[in-house]
Amino acid sequence: MSYFGTDGIRQSADKFTKEFINSIIAGLADYSGTDKKVLIGGDTRESSEWILQDLAEALESIGFEYSSVGILPTPTINYCFYEMGFDFAIDVTASHNPYTDNGIKIFERGTESGIKLSKSGCVMIDNAIEEHKVINTISATDRTNLHDEAIEIYKEHLVAYLGEVNLSGLNIGLDCANGAMSVINKSVFESLGAKVSLINATANYNQIINADCGSTHPEQLKSLVKENGLDFGIAYDGDGDRCILINNNGQEIDGDGIIAILANFLKLDKIVTTVMANQGLLNWATKNHIIAEITPVGDSNVAEAMRAHNIKIGGEQSGHIILPGEPTGDGMLTSLMIAKVIVESKKPLTELASIITKFPQIMVNMSATPEQKENLKTSENAKKLLLEYDEKLKAVDGRLLVRPSGTEPLIRITMWGNDEATINSLASELKNKMEKTL
Repeated sequence: MSYFGTDGIRQSADKFTKEFINSIIAGLADYSGTDKKVLIGGDTRESSEWILQDLAEALESIGFEYSSVGILPTPTINYCFYEMGFDFAIDVTASHNPYTDNGIKIFERGTESGIKLSKSGCVMIDNAIEEHKVINTISATDRTNLHDEAIEIYKEHLVAYLGEVNLSGLNIGLDCANGAMSVINKSVFESLGAKVSLINATANYNQIINADCGSTHPEQLKSLVKENGLDFGIAYDGDGDRCILINNNGQEIDGDGIIAILANFLKLDKIVTTVMANQGLLNWATKNHIIAEITPVGDSNVAEAMRAHNIKIGGEQSGHIILPGEPTGDGMLTSLMIAKVIVESKKPLTELASIITKFPQIMVNMSATPEQKENLKTSENAKKLLLEYDEKLKAVDGRLLVRPSGTEPLIRITMWGNDEATINSLASELKNKMEKTL
């Protein structure tokens, strides 16, 4: 079986036993040999602390050279391991999941930047886990902590990417989800002149990462923006590789809106998005003669399509945005670029986002076992049920997407259509019937 989903290995934190971690490192050694340098770091969930310690012991025992950066966002780790001359980065994070989960993302050196571990590398790690490969671990020796150095390297990259820009006059709200972005928080925005109101920025190991805050729960940020008359707000997820925006009226602008704003500002004629994209983004692209390449869910699929078709921008509705020249999603860089667009266009976020008209959309999550996820693919009754609801949605110019989550024990039912009441009703019906069918 494969332990890798759409974004690395992700599961309940208690499943990351010493033996499981040892097998991951043994598989990495099978893939690369041990004459490599590995950088490790992760997010703020409490289990990240002991998983990083167990990773260090496994790396030490098998013979890898390694260093740690402690708590840092995923895009920071990905950028810095490459710039600092490491061969791999191991990032301990479960992104937007609750603190009880955790995960591992592995990056390797690409031609010009860090990229996610190849499929062959994932297979070798899967095999090592299945074979229960064991490392006789020893205590890890003290290593130089590269945390502060990595932050400075990353900040220099952000400022260089933006070019000359002055954000003075902007009044911004930031929600760091009590996650890894808390260690960067408002410093870059303030260095460029913006005034920042900060919430949910606990920067140590905790149990409150993503809890009723951040990109999946922006209610606190909406209140902050509206009550304080801010220009806009930015909500990050637990590991900082994505963001969503809140305009001055307290309305959400997700990845679809961000892609349209940035593609329009940069005068691009091609974008990459996923099957989750709102019909409004696709209609905007068609109207403006912009080619939209559509991929399966997952930022690795978006990045692959961007490379294959030489497309400069792509992303997901969830707020993973891959900018020109960047290898993966970066919530901080994306939000800084939006601030730059607001300043240089002299238009508020509300006006910038009005270039697309979004269709009503609803997502319903159904708890699902691995067996139910597999039945979704193979059951003839399930196929008939989905065809039935595809047909029903034609009455509201709608479409349907049902897919197993690659990161959580869920099946996600998403519907679009021009009548919100109808799609809400149909989504609820379909969920109830699917629970019986599967």
